[in-house]
Amino acid sequence: MLNVGLIVNPIAGMGGSVGLKGTDGDMYRKAKDLGAQPKTPKRTRDFLSEITEVEDVRFLVAPAQMGEDYIQDFGFDVDVLGDVEKETTATDTKKIAGEMVEKGIDLLVFVGGDGTCRDILDSVGTQVPVVSVPAGVKVFSSAFAVSPRAAAKMVDRFVEGPDLTKQEELDIDEDAFRNDKLASRLYGYLLVPELNQYLQEGKEASGTDQTSVKNKEEIAKYVAESFEEDLLYLLGPGTTLEAIAQELNVEKTLLGIDAVKDSRLERNDVNEKDILDLLQEYKKVKIIVTPIGGNGFIFGRGSKQFTPEVIKRVGPDNVMIVGDKVKVNGLHALRVDTGDAELDELLSRHVKVIVGRDETMLMEVRS
Repeated sequence: MLNVGLIVNPIAGMGGSVGLKGTDGDMYRKAKDLGAQPKTPKRTRDFLSEITEVEDVRFLVAPAQMGEDYIQDFGFDVDVLGDVEKETTATDTKKIAGEMVEKGIDLLVFVGGDGTCRDILDSVGTQVPVVSVPAGVKVFSSAFAVSPRAAAKMVDRFVEGPDLTKQEELDIDEDAFRNDKLASRLYGYLLVPELNQYLQEGKEASGTDQTSVKNKEEIAKYVAESFEEDLLYLLGPGTTLEAIAQELNVEKTLLGIDAVKDSRLERNDVNEKDILDLLQEYKKVKIIVTPIGGNGFIFGRGSKQFTPEVIKRVGPDNVMIVGDKVKVNGLHALRVDTGDAELDELLSRHVKVIVGRDETMLMEVRS
């Protein structure tokens, strides 16, 4: 019998759709005021529903909204550990994680983002292997599984006794992130099952060498020349999209999403509600995104404002993907993890990526 601890950060990911870029500290209250809904309940249930070795797994779960509330319907042998208030904090995560290690768990699973990952590292270090279910706004660390389904497969395979390895946890400065700067540092390493097919690659910095810069300029000129009149373009985050905006002489939010029409900025740093309002006004819309360097995500990391509803309304055929050659050549595939399994399946196909002037590469999209 595999003894697995489960801890859920109930507020992780809430800032994404409303454009807050995180919920560290008191930002989740602002997210709630803006109408954000909890994201981790569904991510947790998606993870639990995909575990097949039910009879071989015994869960020790955090109470209430930190785990207990989501596990009752899946047939697992379950014990609940500890007490929490209605409003939980990072202190609860650290405390309960430490208590689970003391109880002798074989594996610790948490549902959250980079902030939660940092709390787990602070509490348990490398005393016990960890499976990280991605659910936050910032999910850049290589310790994370690529999706809840992949995390479930890691638990299934852990029953077989895989080797262990160390993966990095990145500390992302949320204040800098909200101010359009991606400031990160290596915070430490978590011990994880060595099942690399289920783990995301760590984020790599955007290329700043002359070749990459020139390549982005070529892409920007080519894409800008292709812009159609009376068509609204939603420009995702990243330096390649910033180059396109510069070519159009419009201001770009580097780590946000901006709406452009007829070479004019319509709305900057839009959230899900803003986008849905725009989709009511404009019937012809395209999304332009670039994959994250290192892990290849085009949806589900760093651009949570592109929610499943937004992507469905725009339509997968109206998604344009751009990326400099060095970054794209370093990827095994493109990735999606929107939180909607049917949409992820629809997006999982071979697509063209614009990598230069009138130059494309065919890439596989995987969920």
